[in-house]
Amino acid sequence: MNANGSNRPRPSSSGSIIERDLSHAIVGSFFAVYNELGYGFVELLYARALEIALRQRGLRIDREFPIMVTFRGEQIGFHRIDMLVERRVIVELKSTERLPESARRQLRSYVTGTGLDLGILLHFGPVPKFYRELGGRRVIRGTSDSGSFG
Repeated sequence: MNANGSNRPRPSSSGSIIERDLSHAIVGSFFAVYNELGYGFVELLYARALEIALRQRGLRIDREFPIMVTFRGEQIGFHRIDMLVERRVIVELKSTERLPESARRQLRSYVTGTGLDLGILLHFGPVPKFYRELGGRRVIRGTSDSGSFG
């Protein structure tokens, strides 16, 4: 497992961090929200606070963003991700005492399904933690305003 929390190899031999500035803004806002609110709230309240913090940084936030899952060109279902930041980074939030392994699989599924390069899991637990999931960009079907990735 890599230091970024992913089992995937780093995609760049130059050591560059994918979406460096955006990652910094997301993780910085996560810790700002956690430091202000502390532990013990439900996920919805952390999501609303994080959305405010990210918008105050001038970022575009799409909440409860639907993505279509296809197989051989046919729709087989949908996922609904917690946040999509700048239409480039998936953000998944959890506010449980212990983070279940399924949370990381869930994020991996979203990253794979969208073909985006990065997903970040933010755990508003007793100790705040974040995990990065790296993906491989592929062609995204649909329009930027359609709300669906295929």
